[in-house]
Amino acid sequence: AAFIPAAERYGLMGAIDRWVIETAFRDYSHGVGQTGAQIAINLSGNSLSDESLLSFIEARFAEYAFPPERVCFEITEIAAIQNLRRALELIVILKKRGSQLALDNFGNGPSSLHYLKTLPLDYLKIDGSFVKDMMENASDSALVAAINQMSHTLGIQTVAEYAHSRAIAERLRELGVDYAQG
Repeated sequence: AAFIPAAERYGLMGAIDRWVIETAFRDYSHGVGQTGAQIAINLSGNSLSDESLLSFIEARFAEYAFPPERVCFEITEIAAIQNLRRALELIVILKKRGSQLALDNFGNGPSSLHYLKTLPLDYLKIDGSFVKDMMENASDSALVAAINQMSHTLGIQTVAEYAHSRAIAERLRELGVDYAQG
């Protein structure tokens, strides 16, 4: 909780994102890639505004013979909104290469449903603040159900963050949420 804000404040997130991409692609090519697993990598808002990020990612795809369809890049809703033009350009090109894209922390910011129509997303990550208390709070459960239904109608798969108990995982399954993270 303290590290990321400090890294953002001192302008280090772009370097950290690049380190994560480099390390994930390298490690994938030397191990986990043998299983055919898919990985997810978060991109910061700082990286979204970096004009050279795409060429960096493409160079790492080539260097590690990394299959683009094996990575899902995650961007937060707030970062996408703040950098919409650049985020859209990056998403469209990465999707053409075969990568998948997720909108992270949906519902935990100044949401606009317009962005769900605008961004060509594969996944919508339902913010954990709705998921973690959904068994005790009918409003949270209803919001998770509504976000899930809306996403499916738009052809977007859902991931529920903070699925930290069997009861929550079972409820998410009943609601038809595609994936749970927690």
